[in-house]
Amino acid sequence: MRVLLISSNIAETPYAVYPLGMSMVAAALRKDGHEVSLLDFLQQGQSFEAVRAAVKRLDPELIGISIRNVDNVNLLNEQRYIDTVRGIVQVLREETSVKIVLGGSGFSVMPEPVLKSVGADYGVTGEGERVFREFVAEAAQGRYPQERILHATPELTGGAIPPADYDADILAFYLKSGHMAGVQSKRGCEHRCVYCTYPNLEGRVIREREPAAVVDDMERLVKDYGAKYIFFTDSVFNDNRGRYRAVVDEMSRRKVTVPWTAFFKPCSELDADIIARMKETGLAAAEIGSDAPSDATLRGIGKDFTFRDVDRCNSLFLEQGVATAHYFMFGCPGETPETVLEGIANIKGLERTSIFVFMGIRILPDTGLAKIALRDGIIKPDQSLLEPVYYISPQVDRVWLEATLKEAFAKTRHIVFPPDAIEEKLHVLFKLGYTGSLWDLLAKRK
Repeated sequence: MRVLLISSNIAETPYAVYPLGMSMVAAALRKDGHEVSLLDFLQQGQSFEAVRAAVKRLDPELIGISIRNVDNVNLLNEQRYIDTVRGIVQVLREETSVKIVLGGSGFSVMPEPVLKSVGADYGVTGEGERVFREFVAEAAQGRYPQERILHATPELTGGAIPPADYDADILAFYLKSGHMAGVQSKRGCEHRCVYCTYPNLEGRVIREREPAAVVDDMERLVKDYGAKYIFFTDSVFNDNRGRYRAVVDEMSRRKVTVPWTAFFKPCSELDADIIARMKETGLAAAEIGSDAPSDATLRGIGKDFTFRDVDRCNSLFLEQGVATAHYFMFGCPGETPETVLEGIANIKGLERTSIFVFMGIRILPDTGLAKIALRDGIIKPDQSLLEPVYYISPQVDRVWLEATLKEAFAKTRHIVFPPDAIEEKLHVLFKLGYTGSLWDLLAKRK
């Protein structure tokens, strides 16, 4: 069957992301003998005419659209991506009558309202490598399900999680633009952060890929595609039981040295020895999942560590020469004017790092935060959250919070508020050929 897969993502801040999930689905379909073509809307200059031309040229029998995010989760400069997906579907409808199937994390977080808003035929939530694969097999026989939304159970593990079938032209666009190539080492998240959808999308049980397969991907990206920097797309690279160390061991055994980065959680399992070993394999920057800047708000969003742990984690990486970045949210459950001022002081006390500050937390369905927001009267029962709604603690005035944050961080170049304030500068750096994490550059400007 001729299948066209389209990545609809247009987000470029802090950097554009190669459509890894779509490439993994493509690998699964090609394994079944289907003829799969990929189109990246961002690579095509966000051109609807390019979509139209692709349909005319390829004459697909089925079309899938990957949605990475529904919006940019930035209260102070909202950008809504569903309008783009709707526009793509409209163009497709004008050119073909084949079925259109939605997927990706942006679809999976709120499938019913997205499908209704966009006007596609079907949607697949969760892991598409199995359910969408079955959908295509049935479609090839002219059979389609009655249900419009198909739900995948997070169950693939080990070798059953396919390596991405990287598209050379699309990947070249991302690498040329100064961005990083993505690799996944595991799925699932065992943490209970109240705002996060990862456990809903990937399950609460960690399911590792085989370490050799992960490093195969890394070596292939470097040797075959010329990647200069790799980003691990896992929700968190390190886990409390240290299972990520098997990947590090495999990287060490094969003498991998390509620069890489990932998300890390502050925890006692993370020590100077493992960071040094990761540094030997190319670890160049760490994005630390700090999220809240005071102990009260860390508890409020379900974290199991303190700000002292955040500070310790930051120091551990810096001592090994690894650049760090943090993302902090103000307005969390439990936030008060006093914790806001405490959080500002804590953030300013972090050494030689880059920090991105958000105001408010985007409320997503079926999360702990949605329950808290319902309790606090911020949302109503059965309210659609496709239109962005943000949680700000009822104990904090929004106008005061915004003014306080702007004043606090106005003269701190390494602390960015609002988080997209350096967007144009990032694009210029990428065009000049800068590759990889920008955190070290921001930290040096402190």
